[in-house]
Amino acid sequence: MSDLVVILTAMNLEYEAVRDRMTSPRTHRHPAGTLFEVGRLGTGGFRVALGLVGKGNHPAAVLAERAMAEFSPAAVLFVGVAGALWPSVELGDVVVASQVYAYHGGTSEDDGLRSRPRGWETSHAAAQVAQRVIRTGSWAGGLPGGVRPRVHFGPIAAGEIVQDSAVSAQAGWIRQHYNDALAVEMEAAGVAQAGHLNGALPVVVVRGISDRADGEKAARDGENWQPRAVVHAAAFAAALAAELVADGGPGRPAASGEGGPAATSTTHTNVAGGNARVGNQGTNYGDITFERGVLPPTDVAAGLADLRGLLERAHHAGELDPETCAAAKAEIDAASRCLAQGGSGLVVALKRLRGLVTDVADLAARATGMIAVAKSLS
Repeated sequence: MSDLVVILTAMNLEYEAVRDRMTSPRTHRHPAGTLFEVGRLGTGGFRVALGLVGKGNHPAAVLAERAMAEFSPAAVLFVGVAGALWPSVELGDVVVASQVYAYHGGTSEDDGLRSRPRGWETSHAAAQVAQRVIRTGSWAGGLPGGVRPRVHFGPIAAGEIVQDSAVSAQAGWIRQHYNDALAVEMEAAGVAQAGHLNGALPVVVVRGISDRADGEKAARDGENWQPRAVVHAAAFAAALAAELVADGGPGRPAASGEGGPAATSTTHTNVAGGNARVGNQGTNYGDITFERGVLPPTDVAAGLADLRGLLERAHHAGELDPETCAAAKAEIDAASRCLAQGGSGLVVALKRLRGLVTDVADLAARATGMIAVAKSLS
């Protein structure tokens, strides 16, 4: 599973609040021109791709889908500000969506407007992780001034307008048809639908409360509630993203000792013709054992060349920073020299390589396989 989390925002203020938590961000350009920044978040150093979608559900849906296809992430988080709809939700609090309502759906009839609700629930697995982060409260430890905002887990309403009235027809519509919504904003429905179309991919909307959607938005903005609220949302999102990566994501079988059955083994039978050879296949959890079989040094050299190509692709995809990529290439060069000199030191060089690429699952697995092959030569 990928260790990368996509984080999307609608406004530059929100974007900067997340970017301030990133280390070594590098620009990643999508072929259609969308710019993402790829870097690392948190002391654990998990990878994040940050993108700006602009305001509105439609652009949010398109660019969320684009990010999902481009990065195949472990999860997608949408982070920003929103207006509170309930008195118990205070300025600066954080709302995590249990579900998202697209509240503008309806049909106009002779006797009035009839609601046609659409909604998307946050996946059970992601919701469980979010609730765990809420319970621990440790996410707020580094916030300015030592503040500890409350976090609410409940529905969010997403429409196509800025909602800034407690008495307008739109406000009444939301109260009548979406009475349990805690907050209102303009992008979550698009992101939630994109996540729904991508199957089991966890999508979580995290909003900091910057106004009360009551006609006083300009006053609250003048009191700098937007930057304060988005810092709170970004802090919670960073903690949640780390937990989602550590948790392993939906669909991952529990390993032995983690409350589930031990992983079972599957035998794959393969036929290879000509010069083709088949290595380890399938999805593996826990220890992997390779049968020892002595392969010619020419095959090991070809494997090292393949690793170099994978390194280049990982670097261009933003999965490896330039320094790590250069260091990994140097270890491949060292391994090639060891091979040419009879194999002494080959395993050590490959182990150093694996340590450098451990964050990229495909590369780490390939390096592990090469170590097993190298041991068979000794």
